[in-house]
This record gives sequence, C-alpha cells and structure tokens, in this order.
Amino acid sequence: MEGLVIRAEVPADHRAVEEMTREAFWNVYAPGCEEHYLVHCLRTHPDFIPGLALVAQLEGRLAGNVMYTVSRLTDEEGREKEILTFGPPTVHPDYQRRGIGKALLKRSFDIAREMGYEAVVIFGNPGNYVGRGVQSCKKFGVSTPTGKFPCAMLVKELAPGALAGHRWVYRESPAYEADPAGFEAFDAAFPPKKKGWRPSQEEFYIYSHSALQ
Repeated sequence: MEGLVIRAEVPADHRAVEEMTREAFWNVYAPGCEEHYLVHCLRTHPDFIPGLALVAQLEGRLAGNVMYTVSRLTDEEGREKEILTFGPPTVHPDYQRRGIGKALLKRSFDIAREMGYEAVVIFGNPGNYVGRGVQSCKKFGVSTPTGKFPCAMLVKELAPGALAGHRWVYRESPAYEADPAGFEAFDAAFPPKKKGWRPSQEEFYIYSHSALQ
C-alpha cells in the first residue's frame, strides 16, 4: 500500500498502541474490552519477543500493530518445540479493510522465519485469517491439552512440513493470563466509553465454544 510504513515498536509508541487497541476492540468480543490491558502486560512478560512487535503508520498516523510471544508445542514423545503466538493484532477503525493487517502479518511472518521460528498458533475468527495462509489446527494435528481441536485454534506453518508426521499439544504462554486485579485501575486512566452489545460478541461466543470432531 502506497505510503504505508511498517517498523519496530519503540517505547514512545506504547501508550498510542494501547489507545488504538482499546478503540479497535471496544464492544467487539464482549461489552467493553480488555485487549489494551493485555497489550500493556505482554511487554513485560519473559515470553514477549520485542523483535516481533511492529507498528504500521499511514498518513502520518498510527494505523495498526502486532506483537508476539513464544508458545510451545509438545509431540507424542514429549519433545517440545518453541513456536509463536500473536495477539491481539490491531488496525485502527479509521483504517480497517485497507490491507494493513495483512501487511503487518506478512512482514512479521518474514521476520519470524529469519529468527528461526517454524510455526504460529493463534486463537481467532477463521474468517479474519484464512486468507493469510492460516489453517485449522486439526490439519496439523495440533490439539489442546484435553485433546480438542477448537474451531478458533489456527495454525500457520512458517517452514512447510515443520509439523508433519506428529501429533502436537499446544500450550499458550502464561503471558496471555493477564492479572485481572490491575485491569480496573489501568482502564480508569483512559477516557470513559459506553459498554454495549454487538452481534460480533455472539459470533465470538460461537467460535470460542466450538470444536471440530
């Protein structure tokens, strides 16, 4: 996209990224949102990967971001593979549906390959990601610790065939278990916004509670 700049996040971006994340996710998956607090907490966790924290700028404004943590797959013989999880990728509401999210993911996938990572596992709406080469976890034999294949658990092989020939159990980083005790105080520092219901919340409920047989 002409004029789009993708670069590494720097400390001066932190607050603006949190504000953008709050604006983008407000009332999308639940009344209000906690994604901006998660973004804030991820940066201080040992599993956070600073080299994969990217922001997009367009027309001189912050337009999107993505950030990653290490997560882990364990095969049927107990061997562990370090992989990646991203979240929550964000595009400012003023710039959505212009290819910015796709560009951010493509750049981050390229950097991740250069860093030696072979796969990415995420939880998300399949409709947002399947056009970017992300597929169902079941196609790669990647399950939860309880043996389920959630519809919302998706896999991107960065190295083709890296997961072939094995059954895998996915373990998300504890980084995504943000301490709820700090949320209210953190959110209170932002301008008040009205919580409400949107149809996307029901869509999220369906995906997050469904699994492939």
